[in-house]
Amino acid sequence: MHFPALIKEVGRGARGARDLDPERAQALFGAMLDGAVPEMELGALLLAYRIKGESPAEMAAFMAAMQARTVQVAAPAGGPRCVLLPTYNGARKQPNLMPLVALLLARDGVPVLIHGRHDFDSRTSPFELLAALDLCTATGVEAAAADLASRQLAVLPLAVLNPGLDALLALRLRLGVRNSGHALAKLLDPCPGRSVRVVAVTHPPYLDSMQALLEHAGATALLMRGTEGEAYAAPRRRPRLLGFRDGVAEVLHEQAQGEEVAGDAGCAVDENAALIRSMLGGRVPVPQPVLDQVMALKALAGR
Repeated sequence: MHFPALIKEVGRGARGARDLDPERAQALFGAMLDGAVPEMELGALLLAYRIKGESPAEMAAFMAAMQARTVQVAAPAGGPRCVLLPTYNGARKQPNLMPLVALLLARDGVPVLIHGRHDFDSRTSPFELLAALDLCTATGVEAAAADLASRQLAVLPLAVLNPGLDALLALRLRLGVRNSGHALAKLLDPCPGRSVRVVAVTHPPYLDSMQALLEHAGATALLMRGTEGEAYAAPRRRPRLLGFRDGVAEVLHEQAQGEEVAGDAGCAVDENAALIRSMLGGRVPVPQPVLDQVMALKALAGR
């Protein structure tokens, strides 16, 4: 590929830049994931797309390149679909209830695969929280499949599922901004045909673009605004929960006022883990928005 010509095409600013056709877009993102783009040209292309923005056709092509390089994990056969919970941010101020969603689903027989990475010094690592809840990271895809079969819950780092995408996300620390890979990571599907993707966006404008991608992919998924970037419904204000079955969208819950979380737990690992255990044990009520999300995912999973 002739990278200077591609940079010239997508890097001429918001008005002069042009979109790549799907074939070239897929080849370009595939080259990025394969480590085949020289370092300087890679940085230039990532920043050019950060300024230009990806067209829906380019994002669909990028997603195809990502999926072609994603390792598959065997979901338990014959039962509900496997819910995919991405975790790429961690907690900033409030308790992270993403593991609570996973544990409630697993307790009801719905398999859950948590995937992600963490590199924010200013946020509490979700992987430390998961470990405090005895949900340790699997050593590989076979171990993750065994965890799904035995306890309905597995945790895998992105580096195992898609090393090239993990490397792209790691560039945030050097470039100072996120890149196309951060949005795509939420669409990752290591269990094609057997999954329910949970796509939690931070900014409202991304809801429309993510909806278009999920419809294009014929996905079974739940699209919602996340909480501090994590894939759980905010206790104080339930987000709109938009379900997808084979790419067909249906509003499962409209946005609504929620409730305060009982107690004064913060996002420190020990406090957060204790709160989740109390909710699982019935000593502290589970916020209704979280229960609504769990019920929506059980329905999409076919439980």
